[in-house]
Amino acid sequence: MSEENKKSGSGDEREPVNPPPAAEGADADKQAKLKAAAEARAARAAAKAAEEAAAPAEPKAPSPKQPLLDEAVELIKTLVHADAVEEASINELNGDMPTLVIRAGHWLATAELLKSHAKLGCDYLRNVSGVDYETHLEAVYHLISLDTKREFAVKVKTDRDNPSIPSVVAVWSTANWNEREIYDLLGIDFPGHPDLRRIMMPDDWVGHPLRKDYVPLDPEV
Repeated sequence: MSEENKKSGSGDEREPVNPPPAAEGADADKQAKLKAAAEARAARAAAKAAEEAAAPAEPKAPSPKQPLLDEAVELIKTLVHADAVEEASINELNGDMPTLVIRAGHWLATAELLKSHAKLGCDYLRNVSGVDYETHLEAVYHLISLDTKREFAVKVKTDRDNPSIPSVVAVWSTANWNEREIYDLLGIDFPGHPDLRRIMMPDDWVGHPLRKDYVPLDPEV
């Protein structure tokens, strides 16, 4: 190889070519603009969040089923007992279901009113379920008027140590097996039931399997 070629760095011995100063300046300017744009977006988002937090929340529109619930509460308090309704609310998570909590001592009279009164007409009991809240037990009745399609959920609470809720089999025959199942699995007594006995577990079974404190005979099963 000639001395001239060696000096010029021909072949694999070429030196890396650095970008011209103008290109470096363009990249730096682009990065600066991107950073400024990101900071501006973050500032706008923070300002919007602060504005929304400071603005008073608009009052929620009342449920269209609130008048139905209010009417039912007034009828029960007037025609059954002033203290019959423990709570009344609209269950938004269940299609704005009008929900009543009725004191156990007034439940049978309230059930008769819910079925027979012309403005309520709950002639069909869809189902009854039992719940153990550990502090108390509860039966939940889902009612509907086959004529108007109006619906109610009715809850009746009872003590865990001596659970008792009046039977409504005489009002809605659907309650018959439902109440027997709750009696069997949760141990709630239903005075007035025509044939209250276990429906799933053997008659000599100890305990009620759906109670939170129930200890199974074989934990592996």
